[in-house]
Amino acid sequence: MEQIIFFFVAFLALVSGFYFVFAKNALYSILSLIVTFFSIAALYILLNAQFLGIVQIIVYAGAIMVLFLYILMMLNLNKEDESRKKNLPKFIGVFSAGLLLVGILGAFKGLNQKTYAGDVDSSIGLTKNLGRLLFNEYVLPFELASILILAGIVGAVLIGKKDL
Repeated sequence: MEQIIFFFVAFLALVSGFYFVFAKNALYSILSLIVTFFSIAALYILLNAQFLGIVQIIVYAGAIMVLFLYILMMLNLNKEDESRKKNLPKFIGVFSAGLLLVGILGAFKGLNQKTYAGDVDSSIGLTKNLGRLLFNEYVLPFELASILILAGIVGAVLIGKKDL
């Protein structure tokens, strides 16, 4: 049963991803990207990475997609603007997707097929293990990333502020 759900969610992610790329209307494209993000979150949860699934929903399907919809509504695109677009970005996108497919196939070819379900550790992907790893082995990069994010926030506030 779990495998059927996995394949259904993966198929939904692929279909909505393709619709995102080939949709004519920008609003429908963004809505299909939301479906793709929720499908990827479901895949994370099915793969026992609950923390990543919840972060996927909160950050990408929540915050990033609200930002995309806000920008789309601000730009107020109409059908007259669609006819002036060039085909070069579409070809570049298809070429990049082809390169990604070649990379995935190369990684799949090098995959070791001798992994059994009994060998998988069920505690992988839990928040407790992620926190232990972040604050023990990777504490310096974690703190440097937080300082970098803080500097970016302060810089954005200073740039956005009219009068100092």
